[in-house]
Amino acid sequence: MPSVARIKQQKRAIIDRYARPDNLKGFAQTLTTLLPLSLLWWAAAPSTGVSYGLTAGIGLLMTLFLLRVFVLMHECGHGSLFRTARLNRAFGFVFGVVSGMPQYVWSEHHAFHHATNGNWEKYRGPLAIVTVDEYAAMTERQRRQYRRARSIWMAPVGGFLYLIFNPRVNWLRGTLGMVGHVLRGKIAQPRVSIRAHAASFRTPYWRSAREYGHMFWNNVVLLGAWAAMSWSIGPALFFPLYVATLSIAGGAAIVLFAVQHNFEHAYASATDGWDYDTAAIKGTSFLVLPRWLHWFTANIGYHHIHHLSARIPNYRLVECHEEHEHLFADVTRIRLSRIPAALKYILWDTRARRIASVNEVQPG
Repeated sequence: MPSVARIKQQKRAIIDRYARPDNLKGFAQTLTTLLPLSLLWWAAAPSTGVSYGLTAGIGLLMTLFLLRVFVLMHECGHGSLFRTARLNRAFGFVFGVVSGMPQYVWSEHHAFHHATNGNWEKYRGPLAIVTVDEYAAMTERQRRQYRRARSIWMAPVGGFLYLIFNPRVNWLRGTLGMVGHVLRGKIAQPRVSIRAHAASFRTPYWRSAREYGHMFWNNVVLLGAWAAMSWSIGPALFFPLYVATLSIAGGAAIVLFAVQHNFEHAYASATDGWDYDTAAIKGTSFLVLPRWLHWFTANIGYHHIHHLSARIPNYRLVECHEEHEHLFADVTRIRLSRIPAALKYILWDTRARRIASVNEVQPG
């Protein structure tokens, strides 16, 4: 029997057994992430008086812990780090501030990724990739720009835009647009309340008042933290270290996320014929990482199980994989050394229903 068929038979039992969040483990993961990160910031200022090499080493460790923060924020969005929704919301907000991302807004968009994984007609993955035909229609300059934007060396730039620049600028743009909309509405219809005018505002940056509220408080708390850290250790140390570590952590997150869906001949279907479980097994990879890196990435490398059910906490993924490894024979394994090669698969071959590399469709 094909592995996907066997997984469909056993999926419910697997979820029932492993989708059990544990508050104690959730608190332990939170403590072992935020406390070391805080201590590293505490050590950053005196380290400059010893050696800039020591400061760089501290920054490298910060980057790893920030990567873990982002993955735990993602976990809270799925409601799987803690047993209660209140704890997931509270710590999701904290992790969102630390990682620079409005957590609730991000999790709403991320839920769409899980609902459409492998259906590239609706969702094109963490990096928007084009079809083979669309690539063929580009000019040579456009092709070079397309390939360059998806280079691993551009990942820190992507991390900066993703976690630092875009969340702040989008909030400001949206807020200014909303204020202008309300003012114009008040002039045209002075009897209509400000709340009613604000409710009629439409923007691509948020879809509800709740999303805007999360964006607002994420940015307010984060900007306050920037001010406090600048006062504490000085802006000349804080901002370069903050921007560098969060940009690299964000870039690493983008790369890891990309190769978990964009790899050699990954399943890539249109809506017609798309299957959720097939996408989880053949459109999602298993990153075979060193144990220490699995820890810093909160086991996100076991992505095939995560896409079978996002309700399974990260601290149960390894056990689930090892117990049912015979079911996952068709899952693509990607080792750390093979990540750059996987990133070359940046085209959607709609005819073959898979991800392809440029060399496959344009030899030489």
